[in-house]
Amino acid sequence: MAVNKSKVSAGFIVVGVLTAFFGIVLVFVGPVIIDDQVVKNTIIDPKNDLSYTMWKDLPVPFFMSVYFFHVLNPEEILKGEKPMVEQRGPYVYRKQCRKENITFHPNSTVSYREYRRYFFEPSMSVGNESDVITIPNMLVLGAAVMLEDLPFALRLLISATFKTFKEGPFLTKTVEELMWGYDSKLVEFLNKYLPGMLPSTGKFGLFAEFNNSNTGLFTIHTGRDNIKNVHKVDSWNGLTELSYWRTPQCNMINGTAGQLWPPFMTKETTLPFYSPDACRSLELVYQRPGVMNGIPLYRFVAPKTMFANGTDYPPNEGFCPCRQSGLLNVSSCRYNSPVFISHPHFFNADPVLLDYVLGLHPTEEEHGLFIDIHPVSAHLHPHLKAATFKKPIKTVPKRETGKISEVVMPMLWFEENGYIDGPILTTFHTNLVILPAVMEYMQYIFIALGLFTTIVAALVYYKVRVRIPHSQLLPLILCLWLAACFPTSGWRKGAGETTLRLNGIIRLFINAQYAEDGQYKSSAT
Repeated sequence: MAVNKSKVSAGFIVVGVLTAFFGIVLVFVGPVIIDDQVVKNTIIDPKNDLSYTMWKDLPVPFFMSVYFFHVLNPEEILKGEKPMVEQRGPYVYRKQCRKENITFHPNSTVSYREYRRYFFEPSMSVGNESDVITIPNMLVLGAAVMLEDLPFALRLLISATFKTFKEGPFLTKTVEELMWGYDSKLVEFLNKYLPGMLPSTGKFGLFAEFNNSNTGLFTIHTGRDNIKNVHKVDSWNGLTELSYWRTPQCNMINGTAGQLWPPFMTKETTLPFYSPDACRSLELVYQRPGVMNGIPLYRFVAPKTMFANGTDYPPNEGFCPCRQSGLLNVSSCRYNSPVFISHPHFFNADPVLLDYVLGLHPTEEEHGLFIDIHPVSAHLHPHLKAATFKKPIKTVPKRETGKISEVVMPMLWFEENGYIDGPILTTFHTNLVILPAVMEYMQYIFIALGLFTTIVAALVYYKVRVRIPHSQLLPLILCLWLAACFPTSGWRKGAGETTLRLNGIIRLFINAQYAEDGQYKSSAT
């Protein structure tokens, strides 16, 4: 039975056109499918086991690295000399987070409390918790500042207790005691006669409130009604704004809780988040792209204006009273204790601060606040440093403070690092890198295959009808194939559209003619 070549070639033409059309459809539909999957996996929904479990229990490793500024010359400081410090650490703690009291609300929000626990990691630390460190005595210096507004008789009483309990302006303790608390007769005295003056009634430690505690009652958007709002804070401890600062703008609670953000970021996107530890909202800006374990990332950094004073950056006037730029006065939310927050080593701060203290060496790579983040996954590297502002107080005897000059004295800084590894990294790499790449290549393959099939089938159909010699057929196929796949302008992507331009076919258009003797002739123009 003879095969009708013209009908077969016509069928292949139809198949080729449909294949190319399918590839072109994928160009437009593929990104929509991927975006839809991103939305489904970002919404906070108990029905989505993977994303909900990651949001609830944060299975990725998080570590807090603490660096202390060991005071080398405490006696000389009492005589009025410049403080000299030496960085000790890091002392690394594995951070375990879990969300409890989770309650979903009808308005597409969810409330929770996130509890955190810390476990010392000796293998990752430079030193041990038994290391002895000398730092400014927060109890004496903090109490001294708060004495200024108390009655004179009470100030004399508390001043006398410093000598009685042998408490001076500097404190020498082990890392474990400084971190998680130590017994102090002064603390017992203050809690007995001035209840509520200190944040805790037990042992006094710089991170005593962090361990086995929660960051407050957060209510955030689930993203079910609008994916652009997912993870954004609706309220904190029932508040939609703070009362620590002097202006409504500074008291605003903006952004997320600082762990996840809405997807589909661009270079113009900013990362606002509310930090209970900093008592305010912060915002990061885009710096540069990057790659981590094959996953493309955007790096967002803290702008220089984050801790600028009101003189250098007027919108920050509400955070005053201010000192030099680079210091955030958080005494209003820290029981009026003289505590400031800055970048480590006074990075991005007024250079005069480095003149007050010897031993500080700020660099952007080590001391800048940044976050590496993907639209779905986040690689978190926040860096914050707590500093103590010390000044001579007239109600404290000179034997307690000596001739200490008014200076911002750094105590410690810490960073939190979170990264994705293991099966979770494999899952994210597959969903965020491999599958989008496969879909992109498949659409080009379908278009190329469809064009090739259409061209070959069309020429076979033409050969059957016109009787083109075999010697002329292959070059003609190659010319048309190259013209179709590699036109002068090539592939052009823009404004969300992908256009295939075939003007190469016009350049290689074949003018076919028949001689009187029936021989095929061709000329290319």
